[in-house]
Amino acid sequence: MAPKLCALCEKSRAILKRPKTGQQICKECFFYVFETEVHNTITQAQLFKPGDRVAIGASGGKDSTVLAYVMKTLNERYDYGIHLYLLSIDEGITGYRDDSLETVKRNQQQYSMPLKILSYNDLYGWTMDAVVAQIGKKNNCTFCGVFRRQALDRGAAVLNVDHIVTGHNADDIAETVLMNIMRGDIARLGRCTSICTQGEDTIKRSKPFKYTYEKEIVMYAYFKKLDYFSTECIYSPDAYRGHARAFLKDLEAARPSAIIDIIHSGEAFAVKEEVKAAQKAQQTCKRCGYMSSNELCKACSLLEGLERGVAAVGITDRARKKMDAEGPAPEGLRTIPYFQMPAGPGPSTTIQIDTS
Repeated sequence: MAPKLCALCEKSRAILKRPKTGQQICKECFFYVFETEVHNTITQAQLFKPGDRVAIGASGGKDSTVLAYVMKTLNERYDYGIHLYLLSIDEGITGYRDDSLETVKRNQQQYSMPLKILSYNDLYGWTMDAVVAQIGKKNNCTFCGVFRRQALDRGAAVLNVDHIVTGHNADDIAETVLMNIMRGDIARLGRCTSICTQGEDTIKRSKPFKYTYEKEIVMYAYFKKLDYFSTECIYSPDAYRGHARAFLKDLEAARPSAIIDIIHSGEAFAVKEEVKAAQKAQQTCKRCGYMSSNELCKACSLLEGLERGVAAVGITDRARKKMDAEGPAPEGLRTIPYFQMPAGPGPSTTIQIDTS
């Protein structure tokens, strides 16, 4: 039997079947359609303008490595005129993040991009190893997620960038839609499918891989022979997201379009005005200056709980009330440096990291 020809160019032999469309295509056509779809996502959403300083959230994993490679490729091919940087967060997970950061350092050389690494230890005085040692493996992803979000904004402020892009793919976004439905989290459900988000006191964030399937990212990295780190976080197997991921994989096996269908369903959700009105207004954390819906932001609440030995503070209202009843925080507790948005070109000096 003659080899099947590529469904697109009809010249080369097809060597793969796209999970997203089911088309059997050749390697070069796959590279072209993969990159073109990401370019179309970027241009349709008007994510960048010439001169933008853009930080790529780099973990060393497949998503961020492919994102860095594709962003560099598209920037050169279509003359976006943007300046690219790598921004990595070191959570302090021995045997995982320390190894993946070595991959990021190699990517820095391979893609000729400046790299900034900011650690939880420098910023919060805690590593995730130390957090897990105190609280156990339950809810540890809550600490890491809250700390990481603020760390990315602070790292971006140090770099004085206009924009952070992350490697969140279509699978990630569909999982988040499912999680928010299962938790009844109306506030997040209304914004979790946004390709671009920005608060008054935070740096613009976007997801160029919003419509890109995880399987295709893996295939792209494999055929391009990209250098990435593939080990899963040692603290994540028990995460709540895993249940949504398993459910989504079952749906995808029965209907490959389920991932995109769920994203489109999330985009179609509209939150009633009376529900929006009942949500807490955004304000500034009185302790660290970061955005918050309460007097203390989530990161400051979690950090204070760790410092005072009450791990559940910031996770449950009951624990917060119990700690408040004990009186004000003792003097000498570690706090997060004050956050201030950068204002002007060049590296920012507004955030001082005290490691004493």
